[in-house]
Amino acid sequence: MLDKHLKNTALKIQKTELTEHIIYRKLAPLVKIKKHAEVLEKLSKEELEHYNFFKDITKQDIGSDKLKIFTFVSISRIFGLSFGLKLMESGEGRAQKTYAKLKDAYPKIQALIDDEEKHEDELLGLIDEDRLKYISSVVLGLNDALVELTASLAGFTLALQNTRLIGIVGLITGIAAATSMAASEYLSTKYQKTDKNPLKASLYTGVAYILTVAILVFPFFLFRHAIFCLGLAVANALLIIAAYNFYISVAKSLDFKKRFTEMAGLSLSVATATFFIGLLIRKVFHIDV
Repeated sequence: MLDKHLKNTALKIQKTELTEHIIYRKLAPLVKIKKHAEVLEKLSKEELEHYNFFKDITKQDIGSDKLKIFTFVSISRIFGLSFGLKLMESGEGRAQKTYAKLKDAYPKIQALIDDEEKHEDELLGLIDEDRLKYISSVVLGLNDALVELTASLAGFTLALQNTRLIGIVGLITGIAAATSMAASEYLSTKYQKTDKNPLKASLYTGVAYILTVAILVFPFFLFRHAIFCLGLAVANALLIIAAYNFYISVAKSLDFKKRFTEMAGLSLSVATATFFIGLLIRKVFHIDV
């Protein structure tokens, strides 16, 4: 007979297993690649078996976490299967510690722990989605836009000091650079030995660049204080870097802190240097706009 604390622990695990069973079941029909769908169906079946195992222990039915189901199915649809499932599976370590609390009373739980450890390895095989296959193209557009445009806006801010003019010049510069980068990525991919489509690679690069440009120049069309707008642009750049690195660190199991620090440091360093170059140009050429 379980004491109250252990029963609550078992019920919590039981709910999680049922919830993940439903998530995998809902995602399986959405997957175009057959072997990926088969993995999800297998995982769904295992989670249901785990749920029934704990149901035998608790002698109680329990509902699923509908919010968690909606959240992770939506995330997987919008941001990709790999990201959604990896984000969900990141909680498996905590789940295994919870299982350990019941191991003394129910030694068979070790088999469930072994199953959960296999899940991550099986999910690694799902990472060949387009959005991850073309991640180098996204990085090219994103990183170049962050470094080049943040630096350009810093220089324009000190040289021009008219927010609308800075925004227009920044937008023109960004669109021209995006077109150039997309063309370069097309040619580079075309003559490389790779399974990437050159046109698709160039689109990923160009779109990433233009979206970044739009976010960075947006404050200059809203406010009149140039330094304040530059501060917002830098803050937006850091948010983009954080969001991108969080995505890729989850989807590809990489170190978020290291990647964020490196990318943010590069962008801010170049922007700071260009800021002072703009100040120097303003003084040397006596620009007063």
